[in-house]
Amino acid sequence: MLTGSAAMVSMSAAYAQQTAKLPIVGFLVPGTQSSHGAWVMAFVKRLSKLGWVDGRNVKIEYRWAAGDVRQITEFAAEFVQHKVDIIVTSAYGVVAAKQATSSIPIVFAAYGDAVANGIVESLARPGGNVTGLSIQPQELSSKRLELLRDIIPNVRRLAALVNTDYSGVKQEVIGIRQASAKLNIQPNILEIRTADDIDVAMATLTNQTDALYVYSEPLTNANKAKIIEAATAAKIPTIFGFREFVDAGGLISYGANFIDLFARAAEFTDKILRGAKPADMPIQQPVKFDFIINLKTAKALGLNISETVLTRADEVIE
Repeated sequence: MLTGSAAMVSMSAAYAQQTAKLPIVGFLVPGTQSSHGAWVMAFVKRLSKLGWVDGRNVKIEYRWAAGDVRQITEFAAEFVQHKVDIIVTSAYGVVAAKQATSSIPIVFAAYGDAVANGIVESLARPGGNVTGLSIQPQELSSKRLELLRDIIPNVRRLAALVNTDYSGVKQEVIGIRQASAKLNIQPNILEIRTADDIDVAMATLTNQTDALYVYSEPLTNANKAKIIEAATAAKIPTIFGFREFVDAGGLISYGANFIDLFARAAEFTDKILRGAKPADMPIQQPVKFDFIINLKTAKALGLNISETVLTRADEVIE
């Protein structure tokens, strides 16, 4: 009979062996716990309802890149080295994971045009090791500018803050330029790659623009407080792709519901854990879109938003 320290060593070894047998999901998060935490929890909650509980029959390893492209590339390589069973990610985590492995299944919770960017062969039959939920950025940018015009009819100059390190930026900028031309708006594309670039760009906007369009992705999401603070100080109305920016004091947002997208990514993960192949799993698109208005911010900016626009909003923050 084992007693004392010998028994403890035996139990620890047995637990380690049991844990080692659990399938490992590597969650490659491009942002921070503040910016992406609620979305990640939506994934975990849905995965649990599907029968996969972290620490019991699956192990979830998290890596938070805080908008740093170099960091997320290193995390992707780390997951491949550790031979995780699935990588779940979003935004430019998809590119990093795809570059790191062609064999480990990859599920993306939210990404731009996956076909145009060469991530998958087609929406119906992705091929390869990647599947998930794709967003069409050009269509969304057009809708956002239409909503901005409804709220600010006299908008003529638009500054657009875009991260050039993000793989989907090309389609987003095309969408901004096309929608601006249609609405007789002059766009000024402000290219950023780091948090320091955001400070420099925001410092140039006072009296130079009628509104600020923020390309919502991990870098801008992780730095939304400084963006909103600078825009508010300069009395510049803002429009975003994520509601979290509006919760933090931005003016309006329109885009896919990311809580829903990340929860649906858990369904892809569940199927792969049960033996499905990403190559045979069609890419899905968002089904829930949110139009959010921060009325408190509107009043601080001296904007009078019509009842017609307010009634179209999915939520008005007062």
